[in-house]
Amino acid sequence: MASTPDELTVNYMEDGIDIVKELDKVILSKGAWTTIIFRYQDWNRAKETYGPDKYTIRRYQKRSGEYLPKSKFNISSKDQAKAIIEALQGWVEED
Repeated sequence: MASTPDELTVNYMEDGIDIVKELDKVILSKGAWTTIIFRYQDWNRAKETYGPDKYTIRRYQKRSGEYLPKSKFNISSKDQAKAIIEALQGWVEED
């Protein structure tokens, strides 16, 4: 387990292949509860290539010096990401 937010990752390797490959991350908040948005790609075994970019927002709680995953929201496409961005921009600009 990770002891700092910088160590948290969505990378996942199986049989020497990066099944989930993290491309980037932005730490949105730090502390006892940490929120991170990751950009990643999944390995497509049939095509033997990585699929399109995906995004996930993860929340972690720090307990006994280690960060434990508590919740996640997966954004499965660029179109869905753009729709979320548009909604948030609209709400933020209203204020």
